[in-house]
Amino acid sequence: MDSELQQAEYTDAKIKEGIKELEGSEPGSLAMLPPATQTEEEAQQFGRQISTYLAELPEYLGSFFNEYKLPVISFALLVVTVTLLRLMLAVLDAVNDIPLLGPLLELTGIGYTIWFTSRYLLKGSTRQELGAQLNSIKKEIIG
Repeated sequence: MDSELQQAEYTDAKIKEGIKELEGSEPGSLAMLPPATQTEEEAQQFGRQISTYLAELPEYLGSFFNEYKLPVISFALLVVTVTLLRLMLAVLDAVNDIPLLGPLLELTGIGYTIWFTSRYLLKGSTRQELGAQLNSIKKEIIG
């Protein structure tokens, strides 16, 4: 009972304050807001501070990057790796949802593994041929 009475008094007080604020406005029109307490000069000073900060931001970022180059690059590589891994898993999940496509790709992989093993890994001469091909590819990439 007391809480209802206190709430009613609080609500009445708030309504009276709102009426006092709106007394200066005409009926049927929008209420006027009280004048701003911040002067135009203070607003210009605040704007100058913001523009100065934004002008110096590239210097701040450059010095931050130079100071913490290795951790920043490591973090970026970690984020890219996790993102690509999640993307790859999403694509694989979507492919596995297509009927018969997942088992068909598995059979294709098994067939290629059998062919590669029989072609390059069983005989010594073919292993040397594979090694020569890998060395030529490595020389092309490295220089």
